[in-house]
Amino acid sequence: MVFKKLLGALGVGGPSVDTVLEPGPALPGGLVTGEVRLRGGGSDVTVDRISLLLVARVEMEGQDEEREGTVVLERFTVGGGFRLAEEAEHTVPFTVTLPWETPVTELHGQHLGPVLGIRTELEVAGARDKGDLDALAVGPLPAQEAILEAFGQLGYAFRSADLELGHIRGTGQQLPCYQEIEILPPAGHAHAVNEIEVTFIATPGGLEIVIEADKRAGLFSDGHDTVHRFTASHHAVSHTDWNAQVDAWLKEVIAGHEARATPPSGVGHHGDQHRSGPGTGAVVAGVAAGVAVGVVGGMVAAEVVDEIGDAFEEEGDEDAGGDDEG
Repeated sequence: MVFKKLLGALGVGGPSVDTVLEPGPALPGGLVTGEVRLRGGGSDVTVDRISLLLVARVEMEGQDEEREGTVVLERFTVGGGFRLAEEAEHTVPFTVTLPWETPVTELHGQHLGPVLGIRTELEVAGARDKGDLDALAVGPLPAQEAILEAFGQLGYAFRSADLELGHIRGTGQQLPCYQEIEILPPAGHAHAVNEIEVTFIATPGGLEIVIEADKRAGLFSDGHDTVHRFTASHHAVSHTDWNAQVDAWLKEVIAGHEARATPPSGVGHHGDQHRSGPGTGAVVAGVAAGVAVGVVGGMVAAEVVDEIGDAFEEEGDEDAGGDDEG
């Protein structure tokens, strides 16, 4: 195994670190298992702390333009308090639990666009340095997969998915960003709706599903967005007709505000307020538009994460912070 990252803060000859994750996608709220492999440098050192940072690449909206940044979703301490001898090897196994709201990066083995990583950070003699960075694949929970499959069965097509910095007010969101999955309507609804944006906010008990319809402008009215919020239980997956359930949600989203011209800013279904971060996310590069959600085998986005370092190449900048406007 090649030890990839020399800890620059500790100088030439310092210890090196390589983190190896168990193969296969994790699940939101599920476990990530692996080991941190250390090799001592030119002298003995005391490793005070080993931390794993769950990091994500997010879209951020500035005053003049939209840009990307890196946000830390969770931090785990997995070891520390031991002596690492000169050129000695030491392995620290770990198992950590992902947040329930962890974004989904793949469906049926195909990458959706969002990029997550596990950053290993070592603290030695008071100095901290970013060590290894490994791509993390996260698959959908059964309820998330069932809902996305239902969209595909109903004729909706996957467009893109990205992560937006900010909070969706009126929900139980905990992380500083949320995932938007953009879906194109079938021909029967294309006259009324440009696209559907779906956000899952998972908890141990179930899902909050936020569905936003970007409505087309009519001859005598302006286009506008309508936001509806629904819930689903993890335990209902096996005995729910998801095609019928999702179809009922979509009918409410599309028709529920048909008579409204332009709704009050920030107000959605059941008084929910819209997102306090950026609006509609840009199309994620590499995701093929027009591919049905339920049939993603033709997607060609694996190149997006061929080099995880490229996706975080601007990490030297200050990490993004959450935005929760009142």
